[in-house]
Amino acid sequence: MTKIISANLNGIRSAAKKGFFEWMEKEDPDFVCVQELKAQVDDMTADFLNPHGYHGHFHYAEKKGYSGTGVYSKQKPDAVHIGFGSGEFDAEGRYVRCDFGDLSVISVYCPSGSSSPERQEAKFRFMDEFFPHLADLIAEGRELVICGDWNIAHKEIDLKNWKSNQKNSGFLPEERAWLTRLFDEQGWVDVYRRLHPDTTAEAYTWWSNRGQAWANNVGWRIDYHVATPGISAKATSASIYKEQRFSDHSPLIINYA
Repeated sequence: MTKIISANLNGIRSAAKKGFFEWMEKEDPDFVCVQELKAQVDDMTADFLNPHGYHGHFHYAEKKGYSGTGVYSKQKPDAVHIGFGSGEFDAEGRYVRCDFGDLSVISVYCPSGSSSPERQEAKFRFMDEFFPHLADLIAEGRELVICGDWNIAHKEIDLKNWKSNQKNSGFLPEERAWLTRLFDEQGWVDVYRRLHPDTTAEAYTWWSNRGQAWANNVGWRIDYHVATPGISAKATSASIYKEQRFSDHSPLIINYA
């Protein structure tokens, strides 16, 4: 079995204080993709860089306390790619790819557009740049798992209050159609939804800190494993870990045969 975890930490230092790395050791995954480090290289202690003997590779944002992604792996990767070749978005620390034999594991943190119209426009620019990159990845013929916070809920099932969010960032028609094109045109697979197609399941990975969103499970599913068909077909179980809170997101755990 291969266990892969995706976790938006909303600050690696904060998540560490809440016990994330102790939990990670107990889970004993093969790979952990993390997003929103909110740290620079000088902030990364040995415990953050190589926790419990894992190999860690990171993409830091130029802006302090912002964004940042990483991949932890039990085995040393054959190759590491930092960034996906975007002048604008590689400066924001949004992409780490690690290659292991014929498998690549990628951690991605797609922009949020909720803070301002300007950031929504940036999100659309990211989508325009990332789409052909994803097509290039498919063309490599490798098995790939892209884990991360995509900041888009795909369908009505993927957020509690879908009716009132149709004009809000994260559930805009253009964003949802973009994900549909990834799945239908390029052939990527939403692994969690393949395993759990139930249209009534409330499977959320992020809850706003406003109001009582967590207590009332008013959430969004915006964290995904997006994979090539071959490895997606090997996924045997998927779960969202909610027993402890390390962040405003919950880790998404998927096991592959």
